[in-house]
Amino acid sequence: MSMESRVVSPARFSAQIRSHALQTRIMDLILEQGLDVGDALPTESELSAVLGVGRNTVRESLKVLQALGVIEIRHGFGMFVAPNNFSALTDGLAFRGRLSLRHRGEEAMELIDVRQALESGLIGSAIDLMTDEHLSELRSTLEQMEAAAAAGQAFPELDAEFHRGLYAPLNNELLINLMDVFWKVYRQIHQALGSGPVNLPELASDHREIYEAVADKNKTLASERLQRHFDGIRQKLKDVAAR
Repeated sequence: MSMESRVVSPARFSAQIRSHALQTRIMDLILEQGLDVGDALPTESELSAVLGVGRNTVRESLKVLQALGVIEIRHGFGMFVAPNNFSALTDGLAFRGRLSLRHRGEEAMELIDVRQALESGLIGSAIDLMTDEHLSELRSTLEQMEAAAAAGQAFPELDAEFHRGLYAPLNNELLINLMDVFWKVYRQIHQALGSGPVNLPELASDHREIYEAVADKNKTLASERLQRHFDGIRQKLKDVAAR
């Protein structure tokens, strides 16, 4: 590809700025009108009149906002403020992480760093609020993981459930959603690395050690064990960077 073909023309760059500004204006309008999740938006014609732009221009911006999970378009019914939807964020982060594996894996490493920081940094606060019921649910998930490992069965969903359970005491829906995003991204990067067979008993044992530190309310040890939990994939990413 020539340098000229990679350069964005001033006209196209200006169009991108205008398009982004219109998307921002539509989001501002949703807030200004006091609309909430599930509420209907004005029609394309009404938005066109309010915003002073053509319907086709409005339609293109609405498609972008739909892709971003801000609105949902129900054909035959209208447009509505979308519920929380992190699928676009998951897909975008996973793509960037996997793409970076072609080079030095830097973006993939950054994603792992963020997940590691979230988990190890918040476990102390979660321990402060951990109840016997929380611990019982964690233990139940752990025992299912150990049973699966003994049977030679992979347990990715139980693994994700265990990590969600660690932070359930915080009662922070955004955190759980973000953790799910990073979990899915982590899984895709892990698979893209071609990691080979997983030592299931060792993986279950790692989670047993995390659980025991949490049950003992040892914040420092729990944080350290959660940080070590990511050593394997971090080493694989370092190997990518060294190639």
